[in-house]
Amino acid sequence: MTDSSDLMAGVQRMRAMNPDSLMERMGIEVVEATPERLVATMPVAGNTQPYGLLHGGASVVLAETLGSIGAALHAGEGKAVVGLDINATHHRAARSGLVTGTATPLSLGRTLACYEVVVTDEDGRRVCTSRITCLIRDAAPGA
Repeated sequence: MTDSSDLMAGVQRMRAMNPDSLMERMGIEVVEATPERLVATMPVAGNTQPYGLLHGGASVVLAETLGSIGAALHAGEGKAVVGLDINATHHRAARSGLVTGTATPLSLGRTLACYEVVVTDEDGRRVCTSRITCLIRDAAPGA
């Protein structure tokens, strides 16, 4: 079993692969990462639509980030993970502060990993529920 500090180091290595990634631009901060549970925060400010509400697409970016990281941690070294499908149901608006995404696996297999991601506001109210399915493949040689 890999300890949590090794897993967080893995998350940091993923971040370092592209310091100008969407994850960085959106202000997503991973605070917990194991294949069984991932938690990250994201500011509402800077991620809003014209009415000043959290953009639904921002919630989906948070969900895809968590599901993809979880699938990569599950897959391990020498594997590449790509998203196959994502959906989202938006329950309520967030207007300020941070939202928190919590991803838990629905299924972790050899070739597919599927996560449910619940996004909540600072009061713990559900803002969005998303499901992401990732394909796990062998990494390209030299990747």
